[in-house]
Amino acid sequence: MGRSPVPFLYARDPLVRSLVPALTGLAYDERARRKREFGDDVPVVLITGQHGMGRSAVLDGLARHYHRRLSLAHVRVVPAGTIAAPDAARPAPAGGPEPARAADLVEIVERLVCAFTPSLARFPVLVPGLFAVSGWHAGDVEERDALCARHARLLIACGLRTGDERDVAREWSAQVEASIAAHADGADEAAEEADSLPVTRAVLRELDTLRPAGAARQWYAKRHPLADDAPGADGAEGADGGRDPLVQLGRRFHRGGDYRRAVESDLMAAFLQEVGAAYGWVHLLNRDPWPLILLDEAHTPAGQRFLDLLLEHRAAPQRPGRDRITVVAARLGDLPEDEAPHAVRRELADLLPPAGGPQGDHAAQVWQRTGHDPSAGLLVVPLTPLGRDDVLAMLDRASSRLLHPHLASALHALTGGHPLAGKLLCDAVMHAAGERRTVTPKDLLDLETESGRPVTQVLLEDLLPDRRQRDRLVVLCLARDHQAAAALAEDLALDGPEQLPVNAAAQYLVERHWQHPVPPEVPLVDHALLQTLLVHEARRTSPPAGEPHSWHQIHRFLHLHHVQRADTEEADALRHSLATGNAAQVVDMLADEFDAEEAEQSVEHWLLCLRRCASAPTPPAGSAPDGAAPWTDERVQIALGEHASRYTHLDEAGRGINRLLHALWYLSEPYADAAIDPDAETLCQAVGDELGFLSRRHPTWYAALGRAARDWPPAARKRQPLPIPAIEGS
Repeated sequence: MGRSPVPFLYARDPLVRSLVPALTGLAYDERARRKREFGDDVPVVLITGQHGMGRSAVLDGLARHYHRRLSLAHVRVVPAGTIAAPDAARPAPAGGPEPARAADLVEIVERLVCAFTPSLARFPVLVPGLFAVSGWHAGDVEERDALCARHARLLIACGLRTGDERDVAREWSAQVEASIAAHADGADEAAEEADSLPVTRAVLRELDTLRPAGAARQWYAKRHPLADDAPGADGAEGADGGRDPLVQLGRRFHRGGDYRRAVESDLMAAFLQEVGAAYGWVHLLNRDPWPLILLDEAHTPAGQRFLDLLLEHRAAPQRPGRDRITVVAARLGDLPEDEAPHAVRRELADLLPPAGGPQGDHAAQVWQRTGHDPSAGLLVVPLTPLGRDDVLAMLDRASSRLLHPHLASALHALTGGHPLAGKLLCDAVMHAAGERRTVTPKDLLDLETESGRPVTQVLLEDLLPDRRQRDRLVVLCLARDHQAAAALAEDLALDGPEQLPVNAAAQYLVERHWQHPVPPEVPLVDHALLQTLLVHEARRTSPPAGEPHSWHQIHRFLHLHHVQRADTEEADALRHSLATGNAAQVVDMLADEFDAEEAEQSVEHWLLCLRRCASAPTPPAGSAPDGAAPWTDERVQIALGEHASRYTHLDEAGRGINRLLHALWYLSEPYADAAIDPDAETLCQAVGDELGFLSRRHPTWYAALGRAARDWPPAARKRQPLPIPAIEGS
């Protein structure tokens, strides 16, 4: 089986080729050294971004390029309980180490030990502490097996045992269980049956047979000395009694709360101290690079806890030494200001040194600690969307005359520079071109992956992994707001374990950092790319027109819902009519209001209705509701008057409204960019012409329509919201 291709990082050079080499002293893409531009105090780099922005790709790239060049640990934090599940959604990076998975803070530290020992240090203080806090509750077989597997991994990494990890785990489990039985006391056993202390004592006894932990006991005893009159765990002295500092460490950890926090702080202190001790004068004189820690999914509770402890220790004014460990962490979503008030925030462009200017002060300009607040040790770098040139570079992999010359611009407009969406769509374009199929901007959402699956389906599965919520959103995204979505969910009986499916879907979007909590009057899905993908998937998967969940049935229900809500919902009702392909009804309503002798509504309301209903999604091609002719996309032709014979029943104003509506409807498409689409440029001009034509045929609206005739074409060209003029007395 061939090796998977090495992915290329687009538009991330300031981070991977400038900042990280300045921290590590090693160049990114060549086997060369670089000057370390930071002193004894180094920042924790936190990269942030939405799903698909390339957070994991950046860490994978760093792991791939620094593998075997320095001590490196690549850890991906996962929710507790999923540690053994396969990571099918995210394959191992090409050419580099697969990220180790950790479910809690202690396991993160264990993963670091396994990565850094024995080449860096053997951690004689930290490892016994890790064993002391990872005792299981007597009788809990599942917990025992999971923790013995972790113990086996540590034992093998530290050179204390050899062999297959599963075999070592079974042997270790048997030894600990035998030690528990051999030292069981009837009274104590009954009192502590559900306690983890007997297990902790047995684990430490067995560890002492492999490597005595005297140094660790002294170190932890100094950090938490017991008073002379303090009772022991079992009221007695002894090698494995309550006075044992390691046993006390385990007891405190399992008590939870502030006790656990103090123990976790001890473990972090031991880790930093032992890594620092491993870098003596010889390493410093040789300019050996310090370790590199890559922490993915740092927004999880365990990931946040690790970073908080690290930052707290680095901020302490009396810490014993200053470590230079480079830490690059990736967080889903933005970092709120109140969570890190003193963090330094930089854009990617800020990380590049000035061209031709002095280089020495650049590190200080990028980051400098300001005070002893822990968050002052953070350097936050959000991953920005890709530019049009980056998308063009993706498409350069295939030189084919079958590709539209402005496909990169169309793809960038569609995705907004979203890296994952851009890459998957570019891959689908490459696949289509390889099969000698022409690809135009209009074809992008209808492409298939190399495996033959629709590209929108693959994208949504990655961006919205929860199938239940994804399936709900594919339907509910068609609703205007939360109230309409709730009515639609009730009508379609979208049930589930939650009481309110709409609230559950909205909360899911917030949890996945697609949007902040939004008011009920705004759309359920507020992210442009995600909304586009969901609507297209709803169109693609729509059953025949007569079925309850069909495209036409949904929009007819939503049309009626807005009609019944209030007279002010006319714009939304018209929009859902147009979404079924019923342009005639929309034109009639707009024309009747335009021709009314005594206008019941203002020109602002009329323009608002026109603008909003023209944003309607197009119905599935070939769909034919209620025995009507199958819908075909003839918006450009109708807007340019090529089918005038169909509309002889309309007067001149009605025909102008019909042409105007179809022009605006086409221009609402993400690929309808006047800079790349001749039809779009022609229709932008037609919008101005039609509005000017209508302004001369209305006795009171001429000023507002004339202003719209001037303002709407340039706004459409720039893909900006069409402004609604406010005219007094109209």
